[in-house]
Amino acid sequence: MIITRSPLRISLGGGGTDLPSYYREHGGFLIAGAIDKYVYLTVHKSFTPDLILKYSQTERVDQLEEIKHPIVREAMRMVGVGPKYLEISSMADIPAGTGLGSSGSFTTALLQALHAYKKGIIHPRELAEQACAIEIEKLGEPIGKQDQYIAAFGGLTCFTFKPDGQVEAEPLRVSAETQWNLEDHLGMYFTGYSRSASAILKEQDDKSRKKDADMTANLHFVKELGLRSRQALESGDLQSFGRIMHEHWEHKKQRSGGMSNPRIDAWYDLALQNGAVGGKLIGAGGGGFLLFLAEDRARLRTALHAAGMEEVRFRFDYQGTAMVSR
Repeated sequence: MIITRSPLRISLGGGGTDLPSYYREHGGFLIAGAIDKYVYLTVHKSFTPDLILKYSQTERVDQLEEIKHPIVREAMRMVGVGPKYLEISSMADIPAGTGLGSSGSFTTALLQALHAYKKGIIHPRELAEQACAIEIEKLGEPIGKQDQYIAAFGGLTCFTFKPDGQVEAEPLRVSAETQWNLEDHLGMYFTGYSRSASAILKEQDDKSRKKDADMTANLHFVKELGLRSRQALESGDLQSFGRIMHEHWEHKKQRSGGMSNPRIDAWYDLALQNGAVGGKLIGAGGGGFLLFLAEDRARLRTALHAAGMEEVRFRFDYQGTAMVSR
């Protein structure tokens, strides 16, 4: 049995500038952190002459074209794995639709497992590129590239998205002390809402394609915030980073009316009153997790818990998409 895992992620600055509709004109930059919450994939031979798929649904098919899950279908086609005498299953530490990049993590874990099934190896960069080719080019999802790249590479990583489509990846150069302090001062809380990232990102994508001046200016500013976040983190200034997170959230909300809602706004205000320096909703918006940088994390946890929110604790992952068993 082949088992792979791929980390979920949080965005630490510059999110949204990784969509092709923006970076092909202006170039993009963001910082992402892989976390120790994972999507797991298993692939193994079965005793029946068909393909069994187990994810949130179950499928049993004889032909590749019959597979309903689009990512599985296109990944098997890309790698050249046929749907015979095979079982593929997936599970995750955190549900999909919560802003942590689960689709990109699923795709990279699946590709890694299929390549291993074919007795091949694949570099993280090629893995990310194949995942992007499936989700963005083959399936036409209006999404960016950060999820696939951070899932493949892992770590605290800076990504520069070039107008020609090339992606440069380099580690965020923080000291071990800053890394530990960042983990100790970040708190992630579930809003209780899940949503489709594609629906919210499509609005941004459409406006960018139409060269909407307000959207372009917003993303220019967010990219600058990403660069400022890098400077603050690499200098160990977490207070400044927290304030930049707040600026980022205020500008992120301007991209779409579906980015937030009154309940999320109330939780955010409560957090600022109880030890948070700044924060933002992770992912495309509309639901998922609120991420805060807090001076007093215990005070923040107590206040948000009383308001009905649960914290999900995490550490950073430095392996990226990896083989668990083969």
